Amino acid sequence: MQAYEFINNMIPPLKFTDKVKMALSWMEEIRTNVLPVVDQGRFKGLINDDLIYKINNSQLLIKNVELESDTCFVYRDKHIYDVLRVASEHHTNMVAVIDREGIYHGVVTLEDAIAAFADSLSILSQGGVIILSMFMTDYSLFEIARIIESENTKILSSFITNDPLDDSKIKLTLKLDKTELRHIKATLERFGYKVIDHYQEEVEVSGEQDRIGNLLRFLDI
Repeated sequence: MQAYEFINNMIPPLKFTDKVKMALSWMEEIRTNVLPVVDQGRFKGLINDDLIYKINNSQLLIKNVELESDTCFVYRDKHIYDVLRVASEHHTNMVAVIDREGIYHGVVTLEDAIAAFADSLSILSQGGVIILSMFMTDYSLFEIARIIESENTKILSSFITNDPLDDSKIKLTLKLDKTELRHIKATLERFGYKVIDHYQEEVEVSGEQDRIGNLLRFLDI
C-alpha cells in the first residue's frame, strides 16, 4: 500500500518551458483541473485551471507562473493514507510522489487513493459496520475483539476518529464479517460500550464511484 504503487501514468507533468495554453489543453484532454509541474526532474508545484483563468495569458510560460502547493507531495515509500492526508491538507485531488533524493516519480489521484484505502479497510467485503463512542483511556481493541469474537464474529478492520459530538471521546468504527448485528450490539452494551450507530454493508458493489461512496459512508458515520 505504498504511494508509488498507485502512481497514475496517464497524467503527464508540465515543464517550465511549456506554455499556459498547453496546460489547459492537457487538462481538457485528460479531464482534470490540476496538473503537476516538474523542472529538471524535481517537483515544483501544482497549477490549476482557476489560476490559469486568472492569469488570462495563454502564451505565458509555466516558469513565470506562481505555482501552488509546492509541498503537496509524499515520498514514494509512504502509505496510501499519507496521500489522503496531504490531499486533504492542500485541498487538491492530486498528490506528487518523489523519492528521498527529491526526484519526481509521478502523481497519485485522490480517486485512486480512496479506492486503494477502501480496499485496505475491507470496504468491499460482505459484512456490517458498528460504531462505538468512548474515551481514549477506555479503548482496548484486544478487549473489544474478545467480546465480538464471543458472538462468533471477526473484526475485518478498524478505524479511529475524533467524536464530533464530544471532543474528549473517540469514535471507533469496526467492519465485521457478519451482517446481523443485533446480538453483537447488545453484547457490547452489556459490557458498558456505547454503540452510537450500526448498518449493514451492501453485498454487491460495482464501479469506482460505488467503492468511493462506501468508503465515505464508512468514515463519515
